[in-house]
Formats: sequence, C-alpha cells, structure tokens
Amino acid sequence: MKVIHLIGGGDTGGAKTHVHSLLTYLGQVVDVRLVCFRRGIFSDEAQALGIPTIVMQHNVLWCVCALQKLIREEGYQFVHCHGAKANVIGAMLRPLVGVPVLTTVHSDYRLDYLGRPFATVFYGNANKVALRLLNYRVCVSNPLMQKLIDRGFDPGRMFSIYNGLDFSHEVPRVDRKEFFAGYDFDVAPDDVIVGIAARLDPVKDIPLLLRAVALARRRGARLRLAIAGDGKQRAELEALAESLGIGADVFFLGWISDLDRFYGALDINALSSISESFPYALTEGARARLATVATSVGGVPDLIEHGVNGFLVEPGDVDGFASALVTFAKDPALREKMGQALYDTGRQRLSVIATGERQLEIYNTIYRHEKWRHGKRDGILIGGAYGFGNAGDDAILEAILQEMRAIDPNMPVTVLSRRPHETRRIYGVSTLHSFDLIRMARVLRRTKLYLNGGGNLMQDVTSRMSLWYYLYTLWCAKHCGAQVQMYGCGIGPIVVPGDQKLAARTINRNVDVITLREPDSLDVLRQFGIEKPEVLLAADPVIRLQAASAFQVERFFEQHGMDPDGKYIAFVLRRWRGFEERTRAVAAAAWHAYTRYGLTPVFLCINPRADIDAARLVTEELTVPHYLIDEPMPAALSIGVMSRMQAVLSMRLHGLVFAAGQGVPLAGVSYDPKVRAFLDYIEQDNYVELEDADAKNMCAMIDRAMSLSGQKDELRRRTELLYAREDNNQIAAARLLGRE
Repeated sequence: MKVIHLIGGGDTGGAKTHVHSLLTYLGQVVDVRLVCFRRGIFSDEAQALGIPTIVMQHNVLWCVCALQKLIREEGYQFVHCHGAKANVIGAMLRPLVGVPVLTTVHSDYRLDYLGRPFATVFYGNANKVALRLLNYRVCVSNPLMQKLIDRGFDPGRMFSIYNGLDFSHEVPRVDRKEFFAGYDFDVAPDDVIVGIAARLDPVKDIPLLLRAVALARRRGARLRLAIAGDGKQRAELEALAESLGIGADVFFLGWISDLDRFYGALDINALSSISESFPYALTEGARARLATVATSVGGVPDLIEHGVNGFLVEPGDVDGFASALVTFAKDPALREKMGQALYDTGRQRLSVIATGERQLEIYNTIYRHEKWRHGKRDGILIGGAYGFGNAGDDAILEAILQEMRAIDPNMPVTVLSRRPHETRRIYGVSTLHSFDLIRMARVLRRTKLYLNGGGNLMQDVTSRMSLWYYLYTLWCAKHCGAQVQMYGCGIGPIVVPGDQKLAARTINRNVDVITLREPDSLDVLRQFGIEKPEVLLAADPVIRLQAASAFQVERFFEQHGMDPDGKYIAFVLRRWRGFEERTRAVAAAAWHAYTRYGLTPVFLCINPRADIDAARLVTEELTVPHYLIDEPMPAALSIGVMSRMQAVLSMRLHGLVFAAGQGVPLAGVSYDPKVRAFLDYIEQDNYVELEDADAKNMCAMIDRAMSLSGQKDELRRRTELLYAREDNNQIAAARLLGRE
C-alpha cells in the first residue's frame, strides 16, 4: 500500500502530534510520504522522525501539477489530506489522479478561524467547499463525525479515528517550585495547581476557567492556575484575571516545548472549550495520571466518564466547573484515584498502535467500498418501519445496526426510511426513501443481504398497503439476487384471507431465513402455511441495547426539573380503540402509586406524535404531582430513564422491553397480541387486556409490580434467558453473509 499525505506545514498542537505519530507508525508497515507546503518546525520534526518528507513552497497550481505527476509515476493508491490548504489541493487533484482522496478533519471547520473574519471568508469558505469535494472524510472523534453528518455529509463516506499517544512513556513528577520559578512564579507546598495547555483562542473559552478558579477560591479552595499557550486573547485574559482578583494566582507561561514537565507540575488538568473534536491535551493529561475537569464537548465523553475517571460539565457552566475544582482541590486521594482511572482508560483506548491500526483499517475499508460502488456484491439493505418518529421502531434499527457492525464493522449498510435525511443523521448510515423503488432495486443488485427488520411488519390490521409494500420488498430483493432474512420479527395478525395467501406465497418463494421474536408467531406461520424458509426462534433485538451513561440520564432528569434520586413510576400509553374509557382507571393507578408507595408518575411517549394525546387524557384527571415528557428520546436515553424507575406500566411493547432489560418490575396493558406474547415469553403474567383495564385491576397490577421491587436480579435473569435466543438473529445473518 502506498499513501501520500498532504499538509500545510504550519500546524501545531494536536494536528502536528497526530500526523507525526501516525506516519511514524504507518511507515513501519506501508509506504508513506509526507508533502508539506511550507518549510518549518513541522517539516523539520517530521524529517527528524524519519518520515520521508517533501517541501513544496510554490503556488497552488504548481503544487497540483507536481503532485499529479508524482502520484501517477510513483503509483500512490491514496491521497490523504490534513488541513485547509491540503484539502483545497486535494479537491483539485481528485479528478486528475483516479485514486481516492480523503482528509482527516481535526476540528470543527466552522470554528477554525473563530474571531478572524478575514481568514474565515477566504480560507474557511475554501475549506468548506473542498471538504464537500473530497471522496472520504476521517474525523478525530465520533461526535465530530456526527456533526458533519448533521450538516449533510454522506455517512457512507466517513470514518472516525481517535488521537493516539505513546502510553509506554512515563510522565515524571517534577519539582513544582523549581519549574514555576523558571517562569518567575512562586508556589507554596499546599497550593493546588490547575493547568490547561491550549492556544488562547475564543473556542477554548479560557474566561470560563478563570471565572471558575476565582469562584472556587472564594469557596475555600487554595487553587492556582497555570496556562501553557499563547494567542491573540492573552492581554484580554490577563486583564480579566486582574479584574477577578486572581491576577497573582494565574501563571501565563506562553508556549512550552517540554509539556512533560508542565503536566508533571500539575495537580488537576482542565479543558474549558466550547467545541472540540478530540483534544490531545486530555490524552496527555491522562498519560500524566492527572485528575481532570472538562467540558462535555466533542469526543471528550468518550474518554471521561463523569464521576468515574473525571468530572464533566456543560460548556459555559462556571458554577459546575468551580464545584468540580473544589471537590478535587479538597480531596487528594480522589485526585489520585481518578487520575489513575483516566490513565487506565487512555492506555487501553488511545495508544499509538491502536490509532495506526485503525487508520490501516480505514484504508482497507475505502478500497473495499470502492469495489462495492463499482458493482461487487457486498453489504446489507435494511427495510422496516423507520423514520416515523417511533422510538420502538428506531430502537429496532439501532439494535440491528449494532449487530451487523459486530459481524463486520466495515461492510456497506443502507437503510430504507420514510425520513431518510433524519435517519442518516441519527444513525450515521446511507439511506434511501422507503418508496424510492428504482434506487432500492439498484442497491439490491449489488447488496448481499436484505433484512426485513424487526417489529410486526407482516400484519394488515393497521394497513393492508403496508403489508403489500413489505411483501414487495421481499420479492424485489430476491429477484435482484440478494439473500433475504426476516429479522427478529413478529408475525400477524393478518385477518384478510387474500392477504394471508399472498403473504404465504411471497414468503415461501422469496425468504431464506425467518428469525422470530416470540413463540406465538411460530404458530401463526404454521397456520398460514409458511414452511419453506428456515425458521428460528430468537428474540427482539432491542433487548440487547444498553442504557445511556449515568451523566446523560442525570442531566435529562435535571433538565426536566426532576430529582435524579427520586422515586418514580413510568406510564407508557397509547391511544387505542377503547382507551378513552380507561383513562380514569389509569389515573387511579397513578394516584394509587403516589399515595401508597410515594412514586411520582412520569408519562413517557415512545411515539410522541401518537402517544401524547393518551398521556394528556390521563394527566388531566390527576391531582397528584406528575411529569409529562412529550419529546422524542433516543433508545439509550429511554432505557436509562426506565432504569431509574421503581416500576413501569406500559401499553407499548418497547416500553416493556426497555424496562425488562433493566430488571424493572413491569405491569402491562395488552391492546395487541404482541404485548401479551412478550410478557408470556419472559414469564411475567402481570398484565391485563385493555378491555379489562378497570381501576381495580390497574391498582392491583401496581401492587404486584411493587411486590417485586426487591427482586431485580431475578427479573434480569428472566430477561437474560432471551439473550442466547436473540443470538439467532445475528448468527443467521452472518451465515447468509458468508461470515459465520
């Protein structure tokens, strides 16, 4: 493999460290060359590291012509750009060289020239255009990649990579008094030194850190702040420190070449940015085993778990930042514990070797995708009830994507959705509109497996047209040469005899494997005469989804005025035929839960557009405190919120699935056979049919659920029995893909 890397050559900080360390590693296994468009420290250090380096200090057109000749004569297979100038030249090269041109996006390009309007107009806008013209983009964190997807970049042409660092290198502790004396500052033995290494630029929000240190000192913390870096804000920041009364306690050190000594002199590492991709300053602080306080931006939460190996605060939250600093300042043992935990996390995830291997994987994946785009059969197309804003259906998609990426993280994936732009943004996959039948057929002609994904798609109760549509996709996939699997699904009810015959004939002729989410659907298949596909009993793939982090869940509670440590019961309702007559019964159950068990009712909407009316009908009858959450929530957050409940009463199937996976006591109202079938499958009989849901029965269900409140382990055990069965979904798909 031969790769040529292009970079402006004036880069400092994280971008310089990333490129130098990456090319040093890659040079051991592939043929790499670095081209810099100016001579300076960057190119000199690259040559000193043994990286083959060319300096082209010419105008853009001269560089494009020289590079075109070099790439063709030397047979380079990839052109890899870093930074605005390289991106512009790469975009001009793309139609001339016939090889993939990719770029590593080191930061949010909209903020690269923040506070510099002239540079923004010329360099910033040129870079924006160039980024759209390149073949592929590699982002230095998952959140940065998500940000670009939100802006319309094709997720099928994007990858993420994290900045690696050599964790075998030990950062020694230094004599702090001697170190700071070298900069004409004096420190006392009991001072707690907070440090930040950053350019003095608005995006780093150093004023937040100054205000937080000043506030923490007023709260009794003996803190002093050391700033390693320089920039156009320095005079402004020095004036702010004086106005806050901490001028003598803030050390402006300027640029420091030996960051080991800087980090070795600190007690706490800080990051106050309003935007980041994945900052090296955190990785370097982790390598130095420093307790860390950082704003929750970009990829920072991928390294720091709040309260476990550091503290996270929201951007701009001076009080939260100050509180975290005070906690660390007053507890040396906690600083040592969290610093070591952060080191362990960084060493495991962010080594130079891991970054280099990930980059090689990206090159190989691009090579594979280029072959797929030129007709080689590969990858999967997923169809289902996606893009309707239903958290249950979207959770199915999320679970399927996780399982497919576990089989092969690099295979092409396309999803059919009623809102393709929204699905692409949320899940980071290529998408087609569900009714773009021409493009669907084109994709299927080069796709290896079509997944008819989850849920009760094969039913005609809500719509006969939807049944016919899903049957058509099965027929189309098979006739385009793809393997076909109905994945973790339920079957029925199909009540129209003609639809039953059509479904049986289509499935028998076009489906290779059916994996079912519960046994009742197996009986339905037999009744319809469906016998040719291989049928496996599995489970709903959603059972595998994990909850959001404790930090995210607690932030959600606080944003809605709820105590994260409070006692709650969740109601997940759906407005179905006959529900209005049961409104007062549900309200009675909520009143009973509050007055008898002290549980505050929380009404959650799996599908806000369809469920909010049902929740409002009930809350209008309530006289006890309650919360109504009418906003859509990602599956992980829904699961995390459910995990904080003492009990859940749900009509929605996936409300029950989310809660069951967390071992939360359940009560079900069965408006559809699938609700009853799931609860029977996990050996939970605490449910009533909708027509029997009177106040007495509903309150009795609350009592039975609360009687199980001390048996979470047993409830989880019942759910975990489904995990082995759920594996059948993924095993069948892997077999059809030829990746057993």
